[in-house]
Amino acid sequence: MAHLPELIQDMALILLVGALVTILFKRIKQPLVLGYIIAGFLVGPHFSYLPTIADHENVETFAEIGVIMLLFSLGLEFSFKKLVKVGGPASITAVTEIIFVGLGGYLTGYLLGWSQMDSLFLAGMLASSSTTIILRAFDELGLKPKQFAKVVFGVLVVEDIIVILLMVLLSTVAVTQTFHGSEILFTVLKLGFFLVLWFLVGIYLLPVFIKKTKKWMDEETVLILAIGLCFGMVLLATQVGFSAELGAFVMGSLIAETVLAEKIEHLTQPIKQFFGTIFFVSVGMMIDPQAMYRYAGPILAITLLTIVGKFFFSGLGALISGQPLKQAVQIGSSMAQIGEFAFIVAALGLSLGVISEFLFPIAVGVSAITTFTTPYLIKFSEPLYSRIVNILPAKWVARLDVYTSETQKNKDNPLWKKMLQEYNSILITNSIILVAIALLFKYTFIPFLNTQIESVLWRNVVLISAATLLASPFLWAILIKKVKLKEGNDATNSYYLNYSVTGISLHAVRYLLGIFLIGFFIDQITTTKYALMVAVPVIVALLWLFSDKVQQIHQRIEQRFISNLNERERLAYIQNKGSIELQHKNEEAKKHFQEWNAYVTELEAVDTILFAGMTLYELNWKEQYGIHIVYIRRNDRTIHLPNGKQRILPSDKVGVLGTDEQISRLKVVFDQTVRQADNEEDIDINDIQLIKVQVTEASPYSGKTIKTSGIRKDLRSQVVGIERAGNRMLNPGSSETIFANDIVWLVGDTHRIKACLENHQENFIEV
Repeated sequence: MAHLPELIQDMALILLVGALVTILFKRIKQPLVLGYIIAGFLVGPHFSYLPTIADHENVETFAEIGVIMLLFSLGLEFSFKKLVKVGGPASITAVTEIIFVGLGGYLTGYLLGWSQMDSLFLAGMLASSSTTIILRAFDELGLKPKQFAKVVFGVLVVEDIIVILLMVLLSTVAVTQTFHGSEILFTVLKLGFFLVLWFLVGIYLLPVFIKKTKKWMDEETVLILAIGLCFGMVLLATQVGFSAELGAFVMGSLIAETVLAEKIEHLTQPIKQFFGTIFFVSVGMMIDPQAMYRYAGPILAITLLTIVGKFFFSGLGALISGQPLKQAVQIGSSMAQIGEFAFIVAALGLSLGVISEFLFPIAVGVSAITTFTTPYLIKFSEPLYSRIVNILPAKWVARLDVYTSETQKNKDNPLWKKMLQEYNSILITNSIILVAIALLFKYTFIPFLNTQIESVLWRNVVLISAATLLASPFLWAILIKKVKLKEGNDATNSYYLNYSVTGISLHAVRYLLGIFLIGFFIDQITTTKYALMVAVPVIVALLWLFSDKVQQIHQRIEQRFISNLNERERLAYIQNKGSIELQHKNEEAKKHFQEWNAYVTELEAVDTILFAGMTLYELNWKEQYGIHIVYIRRNDRTIHLPNGKQRILPSDKVGVLGTDEQISRLKVVFDQTVRQADNEEDIDINDIQLIKVQVTEASPYSGKTIKTSGIRKDLRSQVVGIERAGNRMLNPGSSETIFANDIVWLVGDTHRIKACLENHQENFIEV
């Protein structure tokens, strides 16, 4: 315990300096990650004006926990289904960018004379962009509702998962020090096997456990369980040869599919922030200003590669995926920076002892420069697009437009692709489970039986019988389960599945694979060739004879898995049925209107909007901006296709259908109202008073209703009463007509009303 005082001193220093620098960076509106890194430099060995960290060993341990918690938190936000939903454009864009920018990073390191491992890890550091920086820039520029922004968010999701897989491959290469294709291929296959296995087993077991024990779990127990599951998966991942980061991410992704996902994400947020801060501070402690000065040339070269390479290849990937040229330029401009993963990848290399320490200051320098350039690149993406259109030959631009249009039309999968997807789903998932069962028997059950049963014959009988019973549902699925296509004509689907060349070929493949897996399965649990020769035909015959019974077992397993996988969405659907149905309709509308570059987005009416309470007829947005209001969401109620009498109220979420240009113009209205409300001075309650004015005969308000006259807007007040010929009307309706010589009672800020009256002296007489 002698080191404890030093650790406490270090924590106090790290957290206090980190807090002060965070306040400063929030004040100047810069990413907090950079602030933590600067704080680390201030408490590190290369800055002599503040105390320096003393207990480096324990701080490094805390930093490793920080990386684990960051990846666990990322997994909680990820979920496997989100990766499926991001779609082709985001996947193609991300893969294109990572391949070419990563290759550029490796070649840059090679040309600079770096070692092979330094060059490889540099490529990995350049693979991802910064979600934090992009989100901040989109918020400041009001671009989040834009169509291209949705593609960018999908690209970020794909990048995150690819970088995590790259970290596994880099770890393997670093440990084995081999670059053979066979070794890399084995690692990829092994990684895919365990990822699918963990996903299948985790989704089948974890939601059931949570559902059974939920009533006994308070917040403290949920937090302990979540952290325990995280570290347990970290231990399992390291035991099978993968990194701790992968284990944390996988467990976060599994929990993301359960009903406790939001609760766990909320409970673990402070822990992630605490340990994550220590990690980024530890990164900053490695910054050596002299090294940054010495490597100024590489920093500038890699910065140029990052900005130009990511802009060009992200835009190229977007074009290949069928995005219009303008959106491709906007996507490329948004992705031109490196993210927080660059520091995690560099930390991995240092912990393995395979990279040089100068990569850290280079990563910090590149991150700092691209942080400042990103908002400007996004802001000037539209002028840059106009410049590109003017430079490119008109024929090229026309061909790109035709390619985009054709790509959008051909997005639906043909029937043979849908067949392949269904067969792949059956064959891959069930094969992986069978292999896992075979390995389980080989390394656990067989050693146990060897000590319990002496007879080889009876041992083989017990082994084959037990293994067949356990594996039979999955063997049946591979050999016999019928494939059903959800879309299309039943007769056409049946023909393609059973009589087309593709269908017959796929049937043959599944039978051959099934026979091979049965042989592999038996071969793993027995060494007797005669047992193998007898068992394979017997198992096939039994599966055929007891097909109905085995089918029922498999269906129960499958239904439980699908139920667990969709439990979170099912509960959300029950709680907010209208919104879920609306989301599906919006997705359908998006497919139909995508050829016109139109889409549905949602704008929120904040509490300070100035047009609160006005009807759609009064707002007249359809005629002014060319948009169409698809829905209005208000609390738990959704108004579909609202008519002109519907009003926009504070906190309403308004679904708008239009093009980028139309929605941008309408977005200005929402932004202007927010800024106007924000800029208004606080009104003293004593200044809010009643004032009465008389309408003159020459007033243009005479003969008009309160609503159409504009008196509320011009005098910046509310009409609360009218006196006419000795009669008084309290709180007159907006349809009440104002006549000459009427005395109108107004309520509002006295100073503002009087200032407005000075500009309308010919229309009113203050009484």
